[in-house]
Amino acid sequence: MENLIDEAIIFAVKAHSGSTRKSEKTPYVFHPLETAHIVASITDDTEVIAAAVLHDVVEDTKYTYDDIKTKFGKNVADLVANETEDKMREISAEASWMTRKKQFLDNLKNAPVKAKMITLADKLSNMRITKRAFDEKGTNLWQGFHQKDHSLQGWYYKSILDCVSELEDTVAYKEYGGLCEYVFG
Repeated sequence: MENLIDEAIIFAVKAHSGSTRKSEKTPYVFHPLETAHIVASITDDTEVIAAAVLHDVVEDTKYTYDDIKTKFGKNVADLVANETEDKMREISAEASWMTRKKQFLDNLKNAPVKAKMITLADKLSNMRITKRAFDEKGTNLWQGFHQKDHSLQGWYYKSILDCVSELEDTVAYKEYGGLCEYVFG
């Protein structure tokens, strides 16, 4: 089954090829790889780790849920779907931000713990970058985001903690909580 993780990495590298993180201009694929590394510190379930590698493929590339299901199976595809945010492309990202985040949090509350592992790892990866940007720019770091209000960003990232509280004994949860406290107070 480790072969599943290898295949997911190859797929994610191809899917995200040419994309960069907006805040750091590093290859985007570093983020899902870091997310998978964090998940691997919580579980040895290869399907969950593979889904962590693939967690942004449906949301941010041309590939669909069915593509993931065909290549990696229903379990992996369902875990990716739990992490996939509806971008509401018919309206601006700024206008839809609050609605999208509320929908994501509502879904996360009832998601299986395996999906919550991926979300925790994803958001921890994001908060590590956010902390570095916060140290450099302070709250001005949000000017490059769809939601520029520091307090609303804080509400969202702190709300994740409540939704994934089943993982509170993990190192990842504790690090994430500490970073949220550092950046948002």
